[in-house]
Amino acid sequence: MSDDGVRTVRAGRRTVQVHRPDKVLFPGDGGAKEYTKGDLVDYYRSAAPFLLPHLRGRPLMLERHPDGVEGPRFMQKNTPENYPEWITRVELAKEGGTVCHTVCDDSATLVYLADQASITLHRWLSRVGSVERPDRMVFDLDPAGDDFTAVREAASLLGELLDELRLPSALMTTGSRGLHVVVPLDGRHDFDEVRAFARDAADTLAEAHPDRLTTAARKKDRGDRLYLDVGRSAYAQTAVAPLTVRARPGAPVATPIDWSQLDDPDLSARRWTIADALEQVRRDPWAGINRRARALGPARRRLDALRGA
Repeated sequence: MSDDGVRTVRAGRRTVQVHRPDKVLFPGDGGAKEYTKGDLVDYYRSAAPFLLPHLRGRPLMLERHPDGVEGPRFMQKNTPENYPEWITRVELAKEGGTVCHTVCDDSATLVYLADQASITLHRWLSRVGSVERPDRMVFDLDPAGDDFTAVREAASLLGELLDELRLPSALMTTGSRGLHVVVPLDGRHDFDEVRAFARDAADTLAEAHPDRLTTAARKKDRGDRLYLDVGRSAYAQTAVAPLTVRARPGAPVATPIDWSQLDDPDLSARRWTIADALEQVRRDPWAGINRRARALGPARRRLDALRGA
């Protein structure tokens, strides 16, 4: 580290300067471990081989906390003009104009974003070149409180339904309160088709378990039921990327798991942190998930038949 508080980090073919690496981003309050910007950079550099396949080619929304997780945050969609020219950008349409999104295609970009205190990376469910057609469908299992038992039960029910529809699926802790159930798609369908399918699947579960599950968008209508959120399956909407860090005490990480781990009594939404998340993913819990991508046509027919029955 130089005298002016700048650390130089090698990331792939580039070197990236990290400013004020000793700045605390995650205070060690309430028994949580303290982590600095340097710790965040080191985590993302180490996570790059596992994380980049989930980021490449996808527009990002960056959740930045320049003064740490206890300070103000801001959500960054537009790429600032002073970002290095080697960082990939993509200009996409929005209502009334365009947005120049950052795309993270390499480890140097990942380190640079960490230096900018971009703690959480929110990714599109589609890729550049085919932004209208997602290759992921995400169900966000959002409990009313911190009752993870309700999350486990909902995940199990949703997994059974997706199996019945013959759709492969994968599980991920969110690092916040719930779980994401992720379905790989082959990119044939537009967002309207994917969202309609996800909504009908979620409604099917909620109608079968009205005392435990809901698709009500307004919180006041949910009561203490778990919310099956399918809102991320829409143009310009995002979901937290696998292995991204969440802005919570202790630096929890959104971590892929396999379905057998749903029965682990120690499982929770914040089970893994930057200290141990990579140990989990080295098990390759999502092995082969991309090769199992499906079109929704056959599953739609099965779902319609099930709902008609």
